[in-house]
Amino acid sequence: MARSIDTLSVHAGEDREKAHDSLVTPIILATAYPFDSTADLHKYFSGEVERSEEYARYGNPTQDIAEKKLAALDNGEAALLTSTGMSAIVTTLLAMVKPGMHIVITADSYRKTRVFVREFLAKFGIEHTSCEPSVAGIEAAIKPTTKLIITESPTNPYLNCIDLEALCALAKAKRIKTMIDATLATPYNLRPLDFGVDLVIHSATKYLGGHNDLMAGVVIGRKDLIQAIREHQGMFGALASPFTAYMLIRGLKTFAVRMRHQNESGLRIARFLEAHPKVEQVWYPGLESHAAHAIAKRQMKGFGSLISFTIKGTLEDGSKVVDACEIPYLAPSLGGPESLIEQPALMSYYDKSPEERGRLGIRENLIRLSVGLESADDLIADLDQALNRI
Repeated sequence: MARSIDTLSVHAGEDREKAHDSLVTPIILATAYPFDSTADLHKYFSGEVERSEEYARYGNPTQDIAEKKLAALDNGEAALLTSTGMSAIVTTLLAMVKPGMHIVITADSYRKTRVFVREFLAKFGIEHTSCEPSVAGIEAAIKPTTKLIITESPTNPYLNCIDLEALCALAKAKRIKTMIDATLATPYNLRPLDFGVDLVIHSATKYLGGHNDLMAGVVIGRKDLIQAIREHQGMFGALASPFTAYMLIRGLKTFAVRMRHQNESGLRIARFLEAHPKVEQVWYPGLESHAAHAIAKRQMKGFGSLISFTIKGTLEDGSKVVDACEIPYLAPSLGGPESLIEQPALMSYYDKSPEERGRLGIRENLIRLSVGLESADDLIADLDQALNRI
């Protein structure tokens, strides 16, 4: 029987009967898992029986349950939990690439992903082309040696959305694998695998964990692809701890409830900001004014709670707004219960000059807001008084 994402968030991946009759999945901290006999060892390695891994670097029972839950939420065959979102990206790429391969990556993909492709993979003979974030831009960047397309939907900070149906049709026609970072969408709002995407990445630190208290990443896709990536994780050792896996399972219990609230609040606050006289422009895919609104409306269930906007003022004016806010914390990250606010020019691109930031598309008067679980009315009132300081 098909289950809703509300039910999957609570129950997916977890057996009804758990160790010691516990209601919740326990934390298993063992580093090794003994066999009853050599015959049992043979059965395990030959694939005749399934059981926990023999050594913790290759898996853990608590991790296994978190992975099954995450795979179910994204409608995937399998998932691999990692220590951070970036470790999910790095481990996946290292498992997939080889010298002479060409990668297409959209120019607004996560900055550290672009740096890894541009500066690290290039050392090993892996070429890449950075292109505009559209299917047309991706198609123009493809070469005969292209084997992988990397993009995001929505992107950070301008929340561009890729037409996944068109992208997958293009990629499959040319026999190219696709990897989508869907952290900002979450499986509540978008399931890229349903469109034919090969691999989906999430920073589980964000909406999936949902409480600003853990770091983890996940890659989801076909079982054979995930198994190949898992073998590389066993070498690299970028594992999430059993405690992190437990905390992630716990956070996911309220995932659907949180996302409904954050979707609703995000749209209300985006509309408020767009109408405010001190705001120059708002980027939020739920707004009709957003360039990717038609795509987002067609393929997304909701639009999340990350909002980017420019004020009618300078970098310093933006700092006045941020400092005047009483509810949001000045901090990076997103997706937790506490609203967070920051200026990308200072938080993520502090090391760049204004001219360099401009070339990267980061405006000096840009503010990024992650809407949490507080009252939308309270956040709107707080943002209003802060904006009226300039």
